[in-house]
Amino acid sequence: MRRGSSTLVFAISLAACQTVCAQNPPQPLSVSAKWRNFIQETASPLTLGAVVFNGGAAHITNSDPRYGSDSRAFASQFGASMADIASQNFFGDFLIASAFHEDPRYFREGPAHGFWSRAAYAMSRAFLIRTDAGRESFNWSNVLGTAMSAGLSNVYYPPASRSGRVTAIHFGLSTAGTGFAKLVPEFWPDFRDTFFKRHKS
Repeated sequence: MRRGSSTLVFAISLAACQTVCAQNPPQPLSVSAKWRNFIQETASPLTLGAVVFNGGAAHITNSDPRYGSDSRAFASQFGASMADIASQNFFGDFLIASAFHEDPRYFREGPAHGFWSRAAYAMSRAFLIRTDAGRESFNWSNVLGTAMSAGLSNVYYPPASRSGRVTAIHFGLSTAGTGFAKLVPEFWPDFRDTFFKRHKS
C-alpha cells in the first residue's frame, strides 16, 4: 500500500524558531532580520535532528519520497528531507513573511494561560500569524510557503513520488504539522524549568 509523505512529523524548523512572549513582544523584524532568522532556523542542530528523523522515517516505512531501501537511498532521503525543510523555511519565514509583512517568530502565550488554551493557540498558528504591525492575520507565510516548497519538491523527488496526490499530501501534512510543531516552543520552557529546578534542589 502506498504511504503518504513523511514530512508530517517535522515539517519544521521547530523549536529552533525564535520564540518570544506574546504579552511583551519585541520590535518587528526587518527584512534582513527575517533573513537571519531563516539562516538560524535552518542551521540549527534541531533542524538536523528533524532531517534525520524525516529521512529515517521515510526510509523505514518506504513512504514518499520513494528512493528505495538501500544505504544510497537513505542518503537521498536525507538530502530530500533537508531540501524540504530548508525550502519551507526560505519561502515561508523569509520570502512570504517579508512580502506579506508577517512576523515568523512564535509568540508564546506562557503559563499565565490554561493548558488547553495554550495548546489550541499553538496549533492555530498553522493558519494564524502576527503581522509586523502587531495584528493577527491569516498565515500566508505557512500556507503559501509550504505550497511553494511542496511544488519545488517535484524537482528533486524521484519519478514515483512526483504526482499531484503526493504534492497535495506533502502540502497538507506539512501545513498542519507546523501547528503541532508549535506545541514544542509553547510548552518546552515549562518542562525545562520544572526539570532543572527539580534537579537543582
